[in-house]
Amino acid sequence: MPIVHRRRSHAPGPLAALCRAALVSVAIGGVVAGMSAPALAATPLDAVAMPVGETLSGNFLAARSAIAAKDLAASAGYYAQALARDPADPFLLERAFTFALADGQVEAAMAYARDMAEIDPEHSFSNFALGISNFADNEWQPAIDHLMKGKADPLSGLVAEIIAAWAEAGMGRPEAGLKRIDALKGPEWYALFKNYHAGLIADFAGRSQEAVKRLAQAATYDRGSVRVTEAYVRALVRAGQGDTARDVIGEIMARAPSHPVLTELDAAVATGAAMTPLIERPQSGAAEILSGLGNAMARDDQSEVVAAYLQMALYLDPAIDVARLTLAELLSRADQHRRSIEVLAAVPETSPFKRTAEIQIGFDYNSLDEVDEAAAHLSRLLEADPSDLEAATALGNVLRVRKRFEEAADVYTTAIDAIEEPTSENWQLFYYRGIAFERTKRWNEAEADFRKALELQPDQALVLNYLGYSMVDRGERFDEALGMIERAVELEPADGYIVDSLGWVFYKLGRYEEAVEQLERAVELRPADATINDHLGDAYWKVGRRIEARFQWAHARDSNPEPEELPKILKKLEAGLPADAGPGNAQAETTRSGG
Repeated sequence: MPIVHRRRSHAPGPLAALCRAALVSVAIGGVVAGMSAPALAATPLDAVAMPVGETLSGNFLAARSAIAAKDLAASAGYYAQALARDPADPFLLERAFTFALADGQVEAAMAYARDMAEIDPEHSFSNFALGISNFADNEWQPAIDHLMKGKADPLSGLVAEIIAAWAEAGMGRPEAGLKRIDALKGPEWYALFKNYHAGLIADFAGRSQEAVKRLAQAATYDRGSVRVTEAYVRALVRAGQGDTARDVIGEIMARAPSHPVLTELDAAVATGAAMTPLIERPQSGAAEILSGLGNAMARDDQSEVVAAYLQMALYLDPAIDVARLTLAELLSRADQHRRSIEVLAAVPETSPFKRTAEIQIGFDYNSLDEVDEAAAHLSRLLEADPSDLEAATALGNVLRVRKRFEEAADVYTTAIDAIEEPTSENWQLFYYRGIAFERTKRWNEAEADFRKALELQPDQALVLNYLGYSMVDRGERFDEALGMIERAVELEPADGYIVDSLGWVFYKLGRYEEAVEQLERAVELRPADATINDHLGDAYWKVGRRIEARFQWAHARDSNPEPEELPKILKKLEAGLPADAGPGNAQAETTRSGG
């Protein structure tokens, strides 16, 4: 049987894929304006459920261990305890400051930052944080003074200058803010941020024509950015250019028709509703650049600095829900699922991202192995809106991965029945339901779903692989099936699971030398996969390479195979393959992960 892929790009995992689909823009995040308040309530150190070290070194080592586990709360707590035992240590002070900020203990972090400034008045990150604190309190000039000391590299320099430009706007000097942005010198990628924030400041100041000009330039650098598009459309409407606004929103809606922000914006433009500027407070403008930076960095960086930028964005504007979603994703990726749930629960009902947050909460419960709670949570979303395909897909995927295939099939059926006319975007629903049908021995229905998925998206390697392999496994239409799998390998030549499928089909067809060639490739691509190593062992055995076969089976045994496969592997290690294990009678069957 084919291995069903576990790769994130194939089965969009919890929030990463959902956020990418929902946000579109990588570099510029943010949601809507709101009131300034702390982003997340600080966790009192005496409320953190953790042991306290007896010594400074004990707390320091515990903090290092917590960092390795990406546990921000524990890291902050242990560094605070270590600092309490040696308050004059600048390294401990810096660590306590950084992790308190990353954990959302903003007031405590600012107290540490003030202590840092006394020890080292030029310390860049503490000055940057103090500038944000000033900014939250409308202390515009002190904010600028601290931010200018917070520039340590081109990235922080860009952010500091843009926030300083917003401080100028806060003092009623938008022209000075625009001049500050225009004077910025740096890499080519500065241009997007410069034009975007210059446009936001101009619209904030009521200079609609200037805003349209600047935001049009920003849009040329990133036509896929939902956030830039929203700002541009709002400025166009405010400048009396409603026809152009409709054209702009129509163009991006063609690429992201179900995006919640775009859907609301499209409806507002269509009805001729009045538009406010995207940014109505300087704090929200500063939060915009902090959130954008955090969102961009979070893809490749899960450090405490990324979390700190996101926390500062939320400190300035708690309604910037993109920052909240990104922070939750960081926590989830660090297996801090309880904290992720807490962060996501703070997304308000009025937010266009509420549904995305609720779906991720369901995934977090699943990651905690609280499967019934995950299913119940996602079921409530689906009951509230039976046409919610994202909720239905999420619920079906949780049930399918947990091998509750009959329940999963029912959920996918509910989602498919809610679609008036399936489009290319719906291929995954048919693919997933096909898996659930195949696992419950409903082959005719499964095959129909796989073929429907291919009708909607003809070159989907996952579907080609699964359908082709299943047909070979059933002894049906070998030529068509092999062609499907070979096409899947052409589409995904670096995918070890699909290459394994091709090798295993060759094995099933008795083409052992070709099987060895493909399975060796698959092992190179996925060296730690038990099933692939098991398959290669079988192929080696059939071509007379008995010592290498036993080596691969031993590696499969030690690579955490499925429980039902382990006895088969042990039997082969003891006695090899039986003499009658020929084509179509292979002893090593691939167990599927459920998709």
